[in-house]
Amino acid sequence: MPSCPQCRQTVDSQAIACPHCRMPLKAHGHPGIPLYQAEGTAYLCDSCAYEADDSCNYPQRPHARSCTLYQDLNAAVMKPPRRPSRQGLQIQGNEGWWILAGLAAVSLLIALANRS
Repeated sequence: MPSCPQCRQTVDSQAIACPHCRMPLKAHGHPGIPLYQAEGTAYLCDSCAYEADDSCNYPQRPHARSCTLYQDLNAAVMKPPRRPSRQGLQIQGNEGWWILAGLAAVSLLIALANRS
């Protein structure tokens, strides 16, 4: 179970506020939006991945003490490298588009044949 960043008491993972000190734990009163809080006198931006790559546009940057978008720089998971695309014609996953293109081609041929 997670603990409150202020009073260190264990709290339910869906709790909107700490039942002991009433510190908000979820953003906008919604249990699905976590609200990350800085501990002590530190700022969240000091250890945030968005601050490190300069992509943060949060108004309280670089002095944010609470944030909904915080990503711990030390725990940030690297994205796997992109797989190279297969060479040639890719039919797998695009069957619907190929069928539609085939129907359009057949319809065009029929319209041209009936025209003469």
